[in-house]
Amino acid sequence: MNAVMAQVHAAAEDAIVELRRYTLHPGRRDALVDLFERAFVESQEACGMRLLGQFRDVDDDNRFTWLRGFADMDGRARALAGFYGGPVWKAHRDAANATMVDSDDVLLLRPLLPGSGLPVGAARAAFGEPPRASGLVTATIWHLSAPVDATLAATIARSILPALREAGARVLASYTSEYAANTFPALPVREGEHVLVCLCAFADAHHHVAHLARLSHRPGWTEATRALHARLLRAPEILRLAPTPRSSLRG
Repeated sequence: MNAVMAQVHAAAEDAIVELRRYTLHPGRRDALVDLFERAFVESQEACGMRLLGQFRDVDDDNRFTWLRGFADMDGRARALAGFYGGPVWKAHRDAANATMVDSDDVLLLRPLLPGSGLPVGAARAAFGEPPRASGLVTATIWHLSAPVDATLAATIARSILPALREAGARVLASYTSEYAANTFPALPVREGEHVLVCLCAFADAHHHVAHLARLSHRPGWTEATRALHARLLRAPEILRLAPTPRSSLRG
């Protein structure tokens, strides 16, 4: 392991995470997934970032969603400059960009509380290995009128996340907006937004539906979410995500 990778893996979680959602040309998603998993996983990590998960959007055949993490914002700038200025991206960028309509839908996030991010060390299949059970990953995005403060963060950790677990979700991580200036302007991010993002895992879509039903009938759920709902700008987004064969994050 080189010095850059040692620094990335020294922490228990990434301080900075990008949630990236790409809109693709019709029928091109499988081509991007194949190229991404063959050429862009180890090559990005060699530059100092961590590939957390890649997904097909269950509800939109033209969406590809993925997450990558960084030790800090300065490290993000160095890692992205290294990769996008390096030989692998230069060799494959035309093929990758040819699949995409838009790649600018990016949320810059940080863990909601210490320890609430995705842990380091998840296993990943080698390219070409037989697919493993993938399950379903959901990313629920709450769009808020103001930043998540310490009081709301504590309420989420004390009441909302336990309720999700009790209703059958495997809560993977929770994040909120990172407000630091974009240290790599060549890749835009959505700025000026306040979000809370919760990642959960389920065995399959049927288990997710059952979870939502249990949650809606759970005593105290409305009260637990009252403070959060008071800040909502619109209904939460629920992304249903099917892990690709090499995604570290799985259901």
